[in-house]
Amino acid sequence: MLIIGIAGGTGSGKTTVARSVIERLGSDKVTFISQDNYYKDNLHLTFQEREAINYDHPLAFDNDLLIQHLNQLKNGQTSYAPVYDFTKHERFSDRTVELAPNNIIIIEGLHVLSDENLREHLNIKVFVDTDPDVRILRRVLRDIEERGRTIRSIHTQYLTTVKPMHEAFIEPSKKYADLIIPEGGQNEVGIELLSVLTAKYLTGEQQWTSNGR
Repeated sequence: MLIIGIAGGTGSGKTTVARSVIERLGSDKVTFISQDNYYKDNLHLTFQEREAINYDHPLAFDNDLLIQHLNQLKNGQTSYAPVYDFTKHERFSDRTVELAPNNIIIIEGLHVLSDENLREHLNIKVFVDTDPDVRILRRVLRDIEERGRTIRSIHTQYLTTVKPMHEAFIEPSKKYADLIIPEGGQNEVGIELLSVLTAKYLTGEQQWTSNGR
């Protein structure tokens, strides 16, 4: 089993890169995991208290559960990822995503490379590097269209948590990457390179250990 981690800032194009690789390899050969599904469940808090949480900090994610699911997949067991409701800041109680064991696992998320324990499970570590102005514009559109937020709330969140956390944790995690893909989904060469490397693993031409070698 080859596990690929794809990290990068908000709106960098991480998901687009992951989906593009999956399209090239075939969806039957790849299991996709979004770190966004693994935000910690804070139902013991009020909605107002959940709204105040810094969701851009690495500790906002339940990486212990994610690693538990990775270990289950490595052992050939099916896992079930939670589904997160961004409008209520809580997990859906009646929805999960089935994760089937597969030859290739792709994990995508803000802090996939920030957590040392999670990094140890990755064979190929990728960082999607996109200009900040492009990323914030993409985030504005996403948060308005998909998460029902206002321009003012997006502006406040960006200045108080998104930008500081990017500078403190996400940007520094780039040093752990084996492959840096500038401009995300627009970089056909970078996506093709990652796809070719992964395809070689599938055919047995190349093998990687957990440290990428």
